[in-house]
Amino acid sequence: MGLRGEIFSEKTSSGKRTYFFNVKENRNGDLFLNIVESKKNGENEFERFSIIVFEEDMDVFVQGFNKTVNFIRKHQSGRFSAE
Repeated sequence: MGLRGEIFSEKTSSGKRTYFFNVKENRNGDLFLNIVESKKNGENEFERFSIIVFEEDMDVFVQGFNKTVNFIRKHQSGRFSAE
């Protein structure tokens, strides 16, 4: 187990924001996803926002996320790039 229960982390930056996708393990050995957005606020300060998705909710979360992304792609074609 890594730092603060982290067992996997993926970092991606997009302009002013950085996103972290962290897989963590709790004391009981259960895995969960911790998504963190970090953006610079001033010279040396950062704002951080976090959401936790538990393993039992992962399928529902991914379905909702995919529907939302597909909606945005359909309605803002040309402004939203898929990579």
